[in-house]
Amino acid sequence: MKTRSQCRSGVSFFERLPSEVFDMILRRLTVLEVSVFSMVSKAMSCQIVDHVSTMAWAKRMIPQNFHHSRFPDDKQSTYRHYKALGLLFKRCTLLLPTKDRLKFIHTKFSKIPCFMMQCKPTAASCLGFSSYGVFLQTLIAGWNELECHRVFIFLCDFTDLPRKMEIVVNGRPGANRYLELQIRQFCRQVLLDPWSSRKECGFWLTQILKPWPMVSQARLLFILYGPLLPDGSLGWQQLTSTVLSSSALSDLAKAVLLLHTDLELKDWNTSTILAILEEIRVLPQVWRVENVARLLVLCGTTLCYSVLANKAHNGRLFEISKLLVYLILVCEKDGYCMSWVVTLVQQVCKVFTAAADKWSFIQSLENMFSEVTMEIYEASLAGNPQEDLESFQTLCSILGSSAHFHTEILHMFLKE
Repeated sequence: MKTRSQCRSGVSFFERLPSEVFDMILRRLTVLEVSVFSMVSKAMSCQIVDHVSTMAWAKRMIPQNFHHSRFPDDKQSTYRHYKALGLLFKRCTLLLPTKDRLKFIHTKFSKIPCFMMQCKPTAASCLGFSSYGVFLQTLIAGWNELECHRVFIFLCDFTDLPRKMEIVVNGRPGANRYLELQIRQFCRQVLLDPWSSRKECGFWLTQILKPWPMVSQARLLFILYGPLLPDGSLGWQQLTSTVLSSSALSDLAKAVLLLHTDLELKDWNTSTILAILEEIRVLPQVWRVENVARLLVLCGTTLCYSVLANKAHNGRLFEISKLLVYLILVCEKDGYCMSWVVTLVQQVCKVFTAAADKWSFIQSLENMFSEVTMEIYEASLAGNPQEDLESFQTLCSILGSSAHFHTEILHMFLKE
């Protein structure tokens, strides 16, 4: 409460205090309490901005021990602190233009190597990017898209992100493995993963991908969401040499679905997504068909049908048939309902208008069952003991999937 003399002079009690005493008071408050304090008045906000601008405050209140957290409690404590810092910077810079707010934040965080993408990436032990992500999410919550776009431009300048992306998209896949991992960790932990809303996550993914041509978009999407090896590097060669599980491909499928299903992301449409998928499935070389089929199953009915229908319109019967056989195999292996792929075959069949084309499609599909079964059988005879077991299991699966698929087909006709 002000005294009468203070009211007449227009100077608050805290403004009359010596700066040393005011700093002593602020040092006894938590970061969250200081953030609330900064909202009292414009003059108070300015005083707090001066306080947090000191090197002493930065050393004391901006922790940088991101590589020494051993316990979950330490991790959560760090995240809570950076969330409080986000609130403090949001509130004490409330009256500044966006450009000036970002410049002020830059002066505080430009000395932290992990935030500047200057540290060598380590698989999971560094909390730097994820802490920065918590801070940034808190800071810009409620900002409009234009302001958020300015934040993205600021971050690109802040970290030299476009130049680093250019190196990896123009280089041979895996040639810059540490830089690939660094870009993945920064984009995922700072820009993408902190947001629970699909719309917000989609906005940031669009900001990352849109400046690049289609081929580079596919490469970046794989870098951000592709499967990882045990050492943390990207599994570029895995897709061409081994069969991957659903869990290894689920992140990539979710990213594709995010771009495809969110109608508010006006920069994307089905044709664009199909083109990106075509580019992804040849990175770094043509994928094994089972991996392509498993990715499509994870992407869902609409996108899966769009891929098949697009091939049907272009008369690519061989590709449709082989992909459908492997979709049937994936359903058998992963426990999906076989009626789903039967319905998919029905929908694809309707793309062909002439009876002769429909018959050619059915013949091609049945012949492909025989060809794929023979390929798997021959592989089981030629492989080593470990490969023999895997090939035998796949052979059993393809035979079982054929039986279940045709049972569903017959059941459908008998019902009619």
